[in-house]
Amino acid sequence: MPRILFAAGANRWPDYHAPLARALHDAGMEADLVTETDTPDAVDYIVYAPGGTVTDFTPYTNCKAVLNLWAGVEKIVGNRTLTQPLCRMVDSGLEEGMVEYVTGHVLRHHLGMDRYIVATGNEWDPVVPPLARDRTVAMLGLGALGQACAQALVALNFDVLGWSRSARDVPGVRCHSGPEGLSDVLHQAEIAVLLLPLTEATENLMNRESLALLPCGAVLINPGRGALIDDDALLAALESDRVAHATLDVFRTEPLPGDHPFWGHPRVTVTPHIASETRPESAARVIAENVRRGEAGEPFLFQVDRRMGY
Repeated sequence: MPRILFAAGANRWPDYHAPLARALHDAGMEADLVTETDTPDAVDYIVYAPGGTVTDFTPYTNCKAVLNLWAGVEKIVGNRTLTQPLCRMVDSGLEEGMVEYVTGHVLRHHLGMDRYIVATGNEWDPVVPPLARDRTVAMLGLGALGQACAQALVALNFDVLGWSRSARDVPGVRCHSGPEGLSDVLHQAEIAVLLLPLTEATENLMNRESLALLPCGAVLINPGRGALIDDDALLAALESDRVAHATLDVFRTEPLPGDHPFWGHPRVTVTPHIASETRPESAARVIAENVRRGEAGEPFLFQVDRRMGY
């Protein structure tokens, strides 16, 4: 019977205990689920989230895998004590929530809905938006979440460009990769969505130089990672009208400090990291499947490439 240490925070345990037990049972697994242990060498799997109880993985000499609850792994992948296989979370609930957030805000900006929602006067000001097929949306990041969002936008008939560090092929999406591909995509992006992992190569990807490549009046939507954007460069791009609006869900410091210029900026929408969330029921099934695979000697799902950082 494998022992699974839930080291993702005591506050999350009540939400995950029953779903994990059900998912393991449904997968034909009997397991010992614990939230603490005096015998770390008896732990077979660790369910992890930043801020949990484990920061030093050295004592867990027989641990077969560390199963991250989040899609992002930037807060653990650099931990030098972590030598065990690390798996990120690819969760259908997380994916569905992200698709809903991204498509909702893309449609909001595409249709120019703010013009009427926040209007305070009685001026009749009809502005008819173009059709989706005449609007170019760029998806920066073509992992599981980026691909799902890109294909949802394709289904709405948007002209969708995609960019990733390494080449990808996504049905209906004009895919680009590498530095030259990024330049090509940004030049065309009327709406740009950031869903990249945070690595040394992607931090400050949206800086003064890259923001200047956007068409004048472009919209930026960031539900990915806060540090993908140079905040000062974005503020300058907003002031110069290079960027017409930025919808931001993630930030370098969270909660976003009360004195940050993003608060109250007339062309910035701040949402408090609610674009999507790992859902216990669906995430538990992913964890149970990886435990089953580990016990059967099969490859783990969604194993992180330490060299790439995701």
